[in-house]
Amino acid sequence: MGMFLVRRLVNYLVLVVVATTCAYLLAASALSPRVNYENQSPRPTEAAVDARLDELNLNDKTPLAERWMVWAGDVVTGDFGKTVTGSSVNDQIEVRILVSLRLIVAGVVIGATLGVAVGAYAAVKQYGWFDQASTAAAFLVLAVPAVVIAISLQVVAIWLNGLMSEAFGIPQFFVFNGERTPGLETGFLGTVWDRFKHMVLPTIALALGQFAAFSRYQRNMMLDVLGSDFVRTARAKGLTRRSALLKHALRTALIPTVTYFTFTFGVMMAGTTFTEKIYNWKGMGSWLIDSIATQDVHAVAAVSCFMAVCVMAAAFLSDILYAWLDPRVRVS
Repeated sequence: MGMFLVRRLVNYLVLVVVATTCAYLLAASALSPRVNYENQSPRPTEAAVDARLDELNLNDKTPLAERWMVWAGDVVTGDFGKTVTGSSVNDQIEVRILVSLRLIVAGVVIGATLGVAVGAYAAVKQYGWFDQASTAAAFLVLAVPAVVIAISLQVVAIWLNGLMSEAFGIPQFFVFNGERTPGLETGFLGTVWDRFKHMVLPTIALALGQFAAFSRYQRNMMLDVLGSDFVRTARAKGLTRRSALLKHALRTALIPTVTYFTFTFGVMMAGTTFTEKIYNWKGMGSWLIDSIATQDVHAVAAVSCFMAVCVMAAAFLSDILYAWLDPRVRVS
């Protein structure tokens, strides 16, 4: 099993390098950092713009391969270069990466766990009221774009805040602007509570999409194994229906779901981009949109590298879970 995981990890690292390199080359070819300086007033001279772009390794007059060699050499040492404004890309990553990871991890864990549980129970209760209700809820969420869900949650939050203010005197429980209240000085517990209130709505917005996808997938996988011979054999050997379902049917049905998790993680990144912009979270997703608008090549490449690493981490985690769930992987 150890060699299996090492081989997979090496493969993923190669894919991260390829994906990040392609992202840099595309960004450097399509974006034009020169525009930011030419639109300034007073407009700097062309020589001054060239000198500044050379300093940042963003001059489009320099051959692309030469710029990539310089950038890749810095990345190997852990330096993602400078933004178009001259600030460090690494400093921005340190601030924004934790913001995005808080949303992604919370949304994935809550959404996937709830989706698997609901999907498995709906399969056991096939065509019952719970199965029909969960199916309707999942298809409703899948049919509505993530942007509409996020805005709809804001409307519901405003209504709930009004009710809670009248009933309990709580002025605003659901907060949907930013990740914290600027200038708030309430100590450690007060800060944690403030961040929790800001995190509730964007986490729900992300988790809903994961819940809908995982519940549908897990239900179908569970239905495929419920009538299998190994489940009937487990019952014939004296196991209760509950034990047979949990120890044999659910475990087998989780194998393709774990693999599916890898691919949905990339979709999660796209959903996080919209959610961060709508809820004004300064994470990696919102930074990507702002960087494209400002023609910031190094920032776009850094965000692409972050997304590739997230997908790689999810894929590696799925390999570990896959090896744990399927003994044939450990034997081979």
